[in-house]
Amino acid sequence: MCLDIRASMRPRILLCATVLCLAGYCSGAIYESVTELSRHQSFDFIVVGGGAGGAVVANRLTENPKFNVLLLEAGPTPEGLGDNYTVPFFTVFLRSNTLTDWNYTSVPQPGLDNHAIPYPRGRLLGGCTSMNGMAYMRGSKADFDRYASVTGDPGWAWDAIQPYIFKNEHWVPPTDGHDETGEFDPAIHGFHGINAVSLPGFLTKAIENRIEETTQELSDLFPFNLDYNSGFPLGVGWQQSTIKHGKRSSSFTSYLGPEFIGRPNLHVLVNTQATRIIQTRQNPKEFLTVEFAQTRDGPRYQLTASKEVIISAGSLETPKLLLNSGIGDPAALRKLGIQPAVDLPDVGRNLSVHVGAFLSYFVNGTHTFDDILRNSTRREILLDEWKTTNGGGPLGITVGANHVAFNRLPSTVFETYPDPAPGPDSPHIQGGVWNGNTKVNMVDISIPADGHFITATNFLVTPASRGSITLNTTDPFQQPLIDFGCFTNEFDVVGVREGLKLAMAYIGAKAWQGYVLAPLNENITTATSDADLESFARANSSPTGHIVGTASMSPRGADYGVVDPDLLVKGIQHLRIVDASVLPYVPAGPTQGATYILAERGADLIKAKWE
Repeated sequence: MCLDIRASMRPRILLCATVLCLAGYCSGAIYESVTELSRHQSFDFIVVGGGAGGAVVANRLTENPKFNVLLLEAGPTPEGLGDNYTVPFFTVFLRSNTLTDWNYTSVPQPGLDNHAIPYPRGRLLGGCTSMNGMAYMRGSKADFDRYASVTGDPGWAWDAIQPYIFKNEHWVPPTDGHDETGEFDPAIHGFHGINAVSLPGFLTKAIENRIEETTQELSDLFPFNLDYNSGFPLGVGWQQSTIKHGKRSSSFTSYLGPEFIGRPNLHVLVNTQATRIIQTRQNPKEFLTVEFAQTRDGPRYQLTASKEVIISAGSLETPKLLLNSGIGDPAALRKLGIQPAVDLPDVGRNLSVHVGAFLSYFVNGTHTFDDILRNSTRREILLDEWKTTNGGGPLGITVGANHVAFNRLPSTVFETYPDPAPGPDSPHIQGGVWNGNTKVNMVDISIPADGHFITATNFLVTPASRGSITLNTTDPFQQPLIDFGCFTNEFDVVGVREGLKLAMAYIGAKAWQGYVLAPLNENITTATSDADLESFARANSSPTGHIVGTASMSPRGADYGVVDPDLLVKGIQHLRIVDASVLPYVPAGPTQGATYILAERGADLIKAKWE
């Protein structure tokens, strides 16, 4: 049957996408209500989740005018929600109990002194790309070569994914128009893709000059790297961010931008959460029906795709949706009263996330971002500058670093522990110096009322610990149980400990003498032994927003993992996952770049099957 315009009046309506609702259909658009779909034809593909993965897939599939695509997004569109979603600097104000955040909290983490960790995740079109720190890093060559090796698919290797990097990336000049020569390698970047990437457009010489001096003084530890996105990221390089002319470039503004959203075969329904994927009655191996709702207490609707359902809900919501659909560990599902449909015990397991700590220091200077963060009048003045100069000034860059450092741990560590890095040219630690007391991946951005700061960062990008996503309720609108498993493997504690030493060595270079004063956290000054540093790490570390692995790829036919290398869910027809949850290891760097690359190839795999 076709969609009934009165569907919202009924407790449950079946919307069947196997027939044409009308002989013709209107242009694609963004819809607020289910009933607005009533004039459109059937859907070949239903994509669940409008983040980096889902937006790419929806865009690329609708390049074929014969494919009709519905994209379901649990949250709203960022349009009309204010400057915070456009001004890069204001990312810090998108991290705390907002309507566009899933507002997750983890279970207590024994390895982190039993802290329960607030965990911001974007619940809006663009997903986390609409509220993250905008860092653009691909990871190392060895990361992708390992994906190819562990899945048995050479198509995931570094050399093979290069075309997808160029399809995604649209390199643009920095907002201030400065000469970029010597700050990146143009030969390895795309200039005709969709999502914008640029270098910082506002420089603080008091910090940038000292970083340059540090790379010269400590060239053995912190050599200059022309471009960390070459596949060989070790060293200190200029930060690259998804910013275009001083404005955030997200999967919403790029892949769902004005030139694409008007396609007649692209339909986006917002404020709509998928609750289950349902088996086709005629074929139990087919999962082509999506159940969804617009409110927790509202009616449940169903739509059936004629070709595929693609889940792109992210590393937390994707396993939750699978489990609520009866896809997971049968014993655990039965305990919750969920009828098992597919035996895939690894759903929700293998969670991998970067973890690390910040070291903030008082500085002898006033040219830091602290006054902007704590002074609303100052922000208003700079916002006027940003608007009148088309994204200029400090608000046109992300809060954080203009440089990024990648390091390996000392070789002595691996006399005791196996090396979790995928190769000798791949880093263990991502660090650097940030302008101000800016802990942008944290929920709490409060800073002291006085003083100016810089922050030395230290993230372990090769964690050996693993966590999980599980359910404790069958209510799909409730949060899953999020266990990051931080520091459950002793190597990770040692890794962060050694990362703290690297951060202190960086900030201890001669270039910073007279500028860097005392640390904000006095505990670090009394940490004189490895045990002290490890205690500091447990008390002050937290996971970053870079989480993967909860629906991991594995070789075709393997009895472990969740998806095959073509991203089809094992043992199921026509159900695919295209988001960071399929990556079996977290890459060396923020996951935004790797997810775009993954989604570009995922879209090609889908098109190759159906075209």
